[in-house]
Amino acid sequence: MSEDDLQALAPLHDPVRRSLYEAVAAHGGEVGRTEAAEAAGVSRTLAGHHLDKLVEAGLLEGGFRAPERKGPGSGRPAKVYRRAGGEVSVSLPPRDYLSIASVLADVVDALGAEEQAEQAARWAGERLARRHGGEPVESVLRGRGYEPYAADDGALRMRNCPFHVLSHEQPLLVCSMNLALCQGLLTGLGDDSDRVRLDPRPGECCVTLSKTNVD
Repeated sequence: MSEDDLQALAPLHDPVRRSLYEAVAAHGGEVGRTEAAEAAGVSRTLAGHHLDKLVEAGLLEGGFRAPERKGPGSGRPAKVYRRAGGEVSVSLPPRDYLSIASVLADVVDALGAEEQAEQAARWAGERLARRHGGEPVESVLRGRGYEPYAADDGALRMRNCPFHVLSHEQPLLVCSMNLALCQGLLTGLGDDSDRVRLDPRPGECCVTLSKTNVD
């Protein structure tokens, strides 16, 4: 773990800043100061101060939203915040699992062993389900860092991909293994694995759980 990672996480020790960060992250898009303040239960002025501190720490990104009404009297652009695209990793002592995962992904690709990798991921999902027997699938996914949320179409979508960095190196392999892992998880939990499908959206996980079966 680098010194930069420690400094980035330090602001989250403050309960107000942690609440504001969680409010912005849960939104999945741009959040204004008023909206973030209401979610955290603090004043707009206090929220603005802490949100800017989170931007300084690199945990959030700031920007401006143009007023809906144009022309004189329309007001100034409103400041908005969104979760930063970078990652912060905490491990004491430092561990480097990503490097070995990247090497293994390259080996799978070189050997053409994608089917075996998908099967292994499916088995891993079933093992995960056995450790969480009786829990709702949404709870298990949340605990694994997927950040699930209910979409307007009734599907269960994921704001975060736990394998984000690796998916940029080997997108086809990682996304297919992610799909297989989630299928195995649903099978192990006694759910319908046919609900799991690939439906990538910018900034979100590629895996989606439909409300009903998809033909």
